Amino acid sequence: MVPVHSPLSPDAAPLLVFDGGCPFCRHFAALSELRGGIPDLRLCDGRRDHALRRDLADRGFALSRGAIVLEGGRIHHGAAAIQWICARMAPSGPLLALLTPLFVDPVRARRLYPLLLGARRLALGLRGLPEDPDRSDVAPDSTMSVSG
Repeated sequence: MVPVHSPLSPDAAPLLVFDGGCPFCRHFAALSELRGGIPDLRLCDGRRDHALRRDLADRGFALSRGAIVLEGGRIHHGAAAIQWICARMAPSGPLLALLTPLFVDPVRARRLYPLLLGARRLALGLRGLPEDPDRSDVAPDSTMSVSG
């Protein structure tokens, strides 16, 4: 059973779980929250929130395979998470204005999402971070904060 105040409870505000080690993911998350116009959208750096990441992975939703949106007791993962956000946002910045029409359509989102994962993989590699935050061969303090 999901605790009452859990991000997985049906009455919780929408939560975007992203990889804070990826600068692209961090930037998209910040823009979604600040300029996306999605009421009550909350952000969670899944690379830092080990308990939530573990809980989601146990349910079959690995952060290493994409962003996750929790809303209304549902879990949207990867392309479905980005499509969920894009379908609800009112973009006010140039990047969101570009991404929203590309990812609002579920079929197009599934086709294009591997490009975002590739950019994430490249960015993490350049920073020396593993694609999977649960890899044990990386020191726990090698992640970057959302604001950093």
